[in-house]
Amino acid sequence: MSGLASRLYRSLRLRSYRAPPVTIPALRASASLSITTAAATAALVSMAAYTSTVSKPPATAASVPEGVDLTAHHVKGCHGHTVRFKNPYPSSGVERAVYEVMPMLLWGTLTGSMPVPSTKDVKMPMVQPAFLPTRGSSGGALRATWLGHACYHVEFPSGMRVLFDPVFESRCGPLHMVGPKRFSPVPLAPADLPPVDAVVISHSHYDHLSHASVVDIAKRNPDTHFFVGLGLAKWFHACGISNVTELDWWEDADLVLTKKKPDTTKPTGGNGDEEDKEPATITARLTCLPAQHASGRTARDKNTTLWASWAISSGGKSVWFGGDTGYRTVPKLPTDVDDYGPDYDALPKCPQFKQIGQLRGPFDLGLIPIGAYSPRWMWSSLHASPRDAVEIFKDTNCRKAMGIHWGTWVLTSEEVEEPPVLLKLALRECGIPETGVFDVCALGETREF
Repeated sequence: MSGLASRLYRSLRLRSYRAPPVTIPALRASASLSITTAAATAALVSMAAYTSTVSKPPATAASVPEGVDLTAHHVKGCHGHTVRFKNPYPSSGVERAVYEVMPMLLWGTLTGSMPVPSTKDVKMPMVQPAFLPTRGSSGGALRATWLGHACYHVEFPSGMRVLFDPVFESRCGPLHMVGPKRFSPVPLAPADLPPVDAVVISHSHYDHLSHASVVDIAKRNPDTHFFVGLGLAKWFHACGISNVTELDWWEDADLVLTKKKPDTTKPTGGNGDEEDKEPATITARLTCLPAQHASGRTARDKNTTLWASWAISSGGKSVWFGGDTGYRTVPKLPTDVDDYGPDYDALPKCPQFKQIGQLRGPFDLGLIPIGAYSPRWMWSSLHASPRDAVEIFKDTNCRKAMGIHWGTWVLTSEEVEEPPVLLKLALRECGIPETGVFDVCALGETREF
């Protein structure tokens, strides 16, 4: 696919075909990466099986923003029913239609103002993912492992395992031979994951929601529960996945995992004693929260399902997952002009992140997008720049953060290794240490919080 065709494809989201399950290609061996096989993972990870139940607690005055219309993001049809969604604040700018975006991208590609960055010499650092051998061996720490782009695997001290926006295919698109191709390999296959208790999806775009990945995860983890925004449950049902709960912004869900009785007819492999030590029940609260973005998988379903960020708390630790979001809308400026300069202080900022920090924070960890932002006049309303990400970090009241949404696919015009560089500059400008507070890590690397 040419650079122009690829760019047009990415923007238009002409994704009318649901891809069948595909086999993840074998990764090239290297000194920095050795892929754990499914058999090896099974030997290393001893975990009891759990069933899940989900309930929705009633909202209280203290759990929602005061004086805010909680349905302002709903667009009603002629019969009074919600037919699509919108970003409710001026920070999102004016929504562009497909026919408006096409000539902009075409002209930008022809003139070189929106070049496709090269990945020829890019070598993303990678390590072998390492997960806890049992649910009860975290020592009270929250463990987060980056699996590429927006996908994180998080192990809570309670023993709960959560997977965010899993996409393990080589391309993010409706066909396994169409769409942006990974320039950094996935650090593991779904078969190499330990048991997954919950999967959280931010929105329906193909770089965040993969048919093949979720179907494979559900097949290997039949008790896994999926959490999605409004309108997206029917897509999962069409995939044959029934364990799904959809929520609106500011809605909570309580997840309870209950350990199953061991199957005495099957060999334990010597892990029975370890399974006995695992908790009888595990509880978690998941909250669907606002983000400034969009959704769509075809030319006909734009913004018909809700995009969201998420808060998850379990075992005394909490995570805010930003998924994919913008923060401000920046006008077209010369490339050497700082859009955070004093002339642009009045640009509207999305107020929902401060609301999140005030009502659901503080968070032990924020997973915050830092990539796919250039040019700013085109993508700022949908994708946070590194400086936006630092502002979001402060607004949401996160104690620590890791950068996501970079280092995997070429989606926009910035150099693919630029986001971490600009993140450090943004932290310095905001008086925050450049390391140890808001970091990035190698693919497959685990950090503890």
